[in-house]
Amino acid sequence: MSDVVLITGAATGIGRLTAETLARGGHIVYASMRDVAGRNAPHADALASLAQSEGLSLHTVEMDILSDSSVDAATNTVIAKAGRIDVLMHNAGHLVLGPTEAFTPEEVAQNYAVNVLGAHRVNRAVLPVMRAQEKGTLLWISSTTVHGGFPPFLGPYGAAKAAMDSLAGSLALEVSRFGIETVIVSPGAFTVGTEHFPKASPPEDHARAEAYARYDDVTSTISDRLSALMPDDAHPQVVADAVLELVNMPHGTRPFRTVVDLLGDGAEEVAKAVGRVRQTFFERIDLADLLSPQPTS
Repeated sequence: MSDVVLITGAATGIGRLTAETLARGGHIVYASMRDVAGRNAPHADALASLAQSEGLSLHTVEMDILSDSSVDAATNTVIAKAGRIDVLMHNAGHLVLGPTEAFTPEEVAQNYAVNVLGAHRVNRAVLPVMRAQEKGTLLWISSTTVHGGFPPFLGPYGAAKAAMDSLAGSLALEVSRFGIETVIVSPGAFTVGTEHFPKASPPEDHARAEAYARYDDVTSTISDRLSALMPDDAHPQVVADAVLELVNMPHGTRPFRTVVDLLGDGAEEVAKAVGRVRQTFFERIDLADLLSPQPTS
């Protein structure tokens, strides 16, 4: 059976690749993005052309994850057209790159707003639908920065991704008795095939950034250093393929976390250890049943 999948941040990168991959896999996909009629019109048009040429159920929908009204409107559009939302994929995010001290508190808050609060806003719109359905899947695109080694000068981004990951883990326990399962996918650092690094935002406090000039050889080469450790054919399509495999699995059987790491930064090993600790703790407090979705009636 085809799932109805809503993806945030699907104009480019992992979101775009996953939208196309899931649609080609037979699912009904709503690829959301900001400014569909303006800045992202070429991306929306490309998806529409692909859908028509290949006969895919692939649709674009306007959604700004920083706006309650926009998120609510997008959710209502999907429900009006498809009648349900089976999978919500949290993919929208933004990378910042530079000395942590040089980012103003407002910049850090904005990065948190995009990477954490945006997901929370979308959850508040979609979870009532899933609770009414007594079934659904929250699929979060996290990052190996949460559990693995990662280079310096990504501080606000790493902090925001860790916060998002923590939010996902807690929420997973709070919605499981509604038949809603949680899946976290942790990609490694992909320096090609996405606009993550090319569109990374530098800090606004230039004077503070210049005070770190002795690190210029590091900040200017982080992407290249990561690329040098990746296989020659490394491409984020592997993340989209992993998501398709997860979505195709029967509801209630999907693993809580899947690491897609071609860099070997240690995230998978740490994630496995964290998973064991998590399982043991909830067994100790007699709430292990919350670790997996409850069967629907």
